[in-house]
Amino acid sequence: MSQSTALVPFRPAFAILQDFQQRPGLPFAEYLPAQLIQQTARTVGCFFRERIFTPAVTLWTFLSQVLDADHSCRQAVARLLAYRTACGLRPCSPDTSAYCKARGRLPEALLRELARQTGSALHQQAPAAWLWKGRPVKIVDGTGLSMPDTEKNQKAYPKSKKLRPGVGFPLVRLVVVFSLAVGTVLEAAFGPFHGKGHGELALWRTLADLLERGDLVLADRLYPTYWTVADAVQRGVDIIMRLHAGRTPVWFRGRGHRLDNRRIWWHKPPRPAWMSVAAYACIPDKLRLRAVRVDVRQVGFRTRRLVLVTTLTDATAISGADLAELYRRRWQAELHLRSLKQTLQMDILRGKSPAMVRKEIWAHLLVYNIVRTVMAQAAAQAQVRPDQISFTGALQTINAFLPEMRAAQTPEDAQVLWEVLLWAVGEHRVGDRPDRYEPRAVKRRPKNYPRLREPREEARKRLRKRAKRVGKKR
Repeated sequence: MSQSTALVPFRPAFAILQDFQQRPGLPFAEYLPAQLIQQTARTVGCFFRERIFTPAVTLWTFLSQVLDADHSCRQAVARLLAYRTACGLRPCSPDTSAYCKARGRLPEALLRELARQTGSALHQQAPAAWLWKGRPVKIVDGTGLSMPDTEKNQKAYPKSKKLRPGVGFPLVRLVVVFSLAVGTVLEAAFGPFHGKGHGELALWRTLADLLERGDLVLADRLYPTYWTVADAVQRGVDIIMRLHAGRTPVWFRGRGHRLDNRRIWWHKPPRPAWMSVAAYACIPDKLRLRAVRVDVRQVGFRTRRLVLVTTLTDATAISGADLAELYRRRWQAELHLRSLKQTLQMDILRGKSPAMVRKEIWAHLLVYNIVRTVMAQAAAQAQVRPDQISFTGALQTINAFLPEMRAAQTPEDAQVLWEVLLWAVGEHRVGDRPDRYEPRAVKRRPKNYPRLREPREEARKRLRKRAKRVGKKR
């Protein structure tokens, strides 16, 4: 099956070399040109003085900090210092204060808008061979992130009320919408992990405007409520989701029904407290859906049978096997979140204030989309789907090529490095990932230290006084 490589066209060698010389720490910023950064900055009302840390330089340095395994500000400034010295420019100070102040002036709206633009641009350019029956599919899923236990973070993202003061860390709940075709982040929303009105469904309702007529939404069993499905139907969007565990099981027996396919009706429940009376009146009184039973015969899988609900009611056009195969690819959302949290180290954030925490999240999503753009071009060249290429392998290859690309002196050298990079990224394939199964157990034992179940300051005082905890046997 041949596929066009015009997804992200090759640029002339002299243009690539010019970009490399102007983009410290992130040579792949041809997908994030300075003109786009300046235009977006003006749109969101961001104005910088023409110093060393302009909006473009500050952003590229920030993204290189996220891209590198060492997330420290000192490493990012040292990389910029080495770049300026190698280019014959006046060296900047190795102190991180100027960079940290410039990074603090970057508006969150700039990072958010750039992340959305890079993700949507690649999603809209996806070849027809990467779509599902010619339709774009969007996957939604949620996760949690940790951050430093500072007073400001505690106030913005309070911990569970069951924890004692000084114990645990503030958590943020993140809901992300991915493109199934290319794997980029299309939109995201986040808020406190605990508290009423901060669940995944509440955050998902803030992202509903992302859906366009003709889209297909793929989600797990948390999302198929009457309100989410009705909103999708009104927008002209189809859904494929697993039946919620709290709903009445579907009985796949009776005259005129197959044992794996059944037409069902959902009736409108009473109005919830968060919904207005006007919005409740606009929702239809009942929904006509289709339930499909899927028997899982894969050896080693925990789930043996599941029920899918969908608005695709035409069983002749789309069979139950088609729906089962598509829902199986919903696991890509879990893999994308793992790439963000483990490979890009977003699981534990470093920001000590809520503003920096939010900027750090959007910076990770922006870097993730840039790496996905490189993977998409490599996949088009190798004539495979992007989800068949390893994200970890792509990131390792990019980091390995960065020093040589910064040192490229001629257009020919830059072009050769770029072509070899794309070829190398396309060669890092993943195995038959959906068929893998592993025991849910950890072999390597952690260090035999007790859990810290009191504020650290109290533990230090106890150590200073050489006192034993009350009720604890030694």
